[in-house]
Amino acid sequence: MSEKPSDDQPSASEIPDDVWEQFARDTARNTSAPKEPSARARMVTERLRQQEARGESPPGWRTGPATMNGRAARRRTLWAFLGVPLAVAVAVVALKPSLLPGDPFGTDESSAAASQLPVETAAPTAAPGASDPETPTLDEPFAGSPALRWADGEDGIVLPDAKAVGSVPKERVAQALKLTKKLLVGANLDPKAVRGARPEAALSVLDPKQPELLDELDTALRSPSREHDPVTLFSRFRPDEVRPAGEVIKTRGHMTFKKGSHGGVAVRADYTFVYPLVRADGPPDVTRTIVRRVIDVELADPAQYRVTAGRLLLVEYDQEIGNSSCDVHDGYLHPEFSPGGPTGTAPTGPATDPYDRSRDIDRDDSDACGTVTRT
Repeated sequence: MSEKPSDDQPSASEIPDDVWEQFARDTARNTSAPKEPSARARMVTERLRQQEARGESPPGWRTGPATMNGRAARRRTLWAFLGVPLAVAVAVVALKPSLLPGDPFGTDESSAAASQLPVETAAPTAAPGASDPETPTLDEPFAGSPALRWADGEDGIVLPDAKAVGSVPKERVAQALKLTKKLLVGANLDPKAVRGARPEAALSVLDPKQPELLDELDTALRSPSREHDPVTLFSRFRPDEVRPAGEVIKTRGHMTFKKGSHGGVAVRADYTFVYPLVRADGPPDVTRTIVRRVIDVELADPAQYRVTAGRLLLVEYDQEIGNSSCDVHDGYLHPEFSPGGPTGTAPTGPATDPYDRSRDIDRDDSDACGTVTRT
C-alpha cells in the first residue's frame, strides 16, 4: 500500500529541476554511503546531459522569461559599474547639496553671495544695465533694482589698503579711513538715525573745533528749513510716515585718499545707499529711495594745527537724492509710492538714473528737482 503525500508535502512533479539538482549534490556530498538515484533524479540528469551535448543551457528560475531582451541586463551592468562612484557622489551631495548645478534642492546659501558684484575700487565707466522689471515686495524689496547685487549695509563700505602718504604714516591713513567709515555708517546706516533719531554716532566723529559747522548741523536737526536741512548729510525718514521694508540697506561705493592740506590725510568717500520702504499705515507697497553722498574729510595733524586728535574735519559734502518729495524741508526724506502722484512740488528738472555712479554729482544745479528713470 503506497503512502499518499500530504497537502503540506509537494509531489515530485511540482519540485523544480534545479532544486532536485541541488538536493542531489548535497546528498552526494553529505552522505558517506552512495544511494541509488530515484527515477526523477535519473530523468533530470539525463535531460541535462542531452542539453549540454547540444550546447544548450537551461534558464535559471530567477532570471525571468527567455524572451526578455538585453536592455534590462545592460541597465543592470551600467548601474553595477556606476555603483561605487555614484554612492560616493550621493554621499558628497548629501553633505553639500550646493555642489549640484542649479541647486535643485534650493539649499545653495552661497548663490546670492556668488552673484554679488565685486568691490568697487574706482568710479565705474557706465551706469548699471537694465534690470528685470520685477515689482519689489516685502520678501524681495530689491527686486528689479541694480542694488539687488550690491552689498548689505556696512559690508558695502570696504576700506582701501592704507599706505603712507608723504610724511603721513600708514597708521594715520588707516585711522582716517576708519573714521570716515564710522561717519558714513552713523549718518546713513544706523537704524535709529535712519528712523529719525539724532545721529549721535556720526556727530561724534566730527571735530568740535569746527564750531560753525556743528552749529549749522545742530540747527538743521532742531529746526529744519530750506537753508538748514539735515538730509543734506543724514538719511532720515519719519517713523509715522514710512518704515523700512526689512533690515537691509544696500550700499555701494569707494574711498580714495591723498595728502591733505592740513598736514594730514584727505579722504574722499563716494557712496550710494538704497532704502526699501513701506507706508507706516497703509497697503504693503514697497518703494525705494536712493541717496548718493560724496564727502571730503581730512584727518589733520594736531601737532601743526589747532584740531582735535582723532576727529575729522568735514571739508565739503554733496548729495543726490532719488525718489523724495520736492520742496519739503522738514528734515526728513519723503518717498513717493506708485500709483500716487507727487506730494510736493512737481519735478521740472532733467531725468536722472539714480544708480548711475559713473557720472559726477552736478554741484552747479544742486537745488533742481528732477525725475528718476528708475527706483
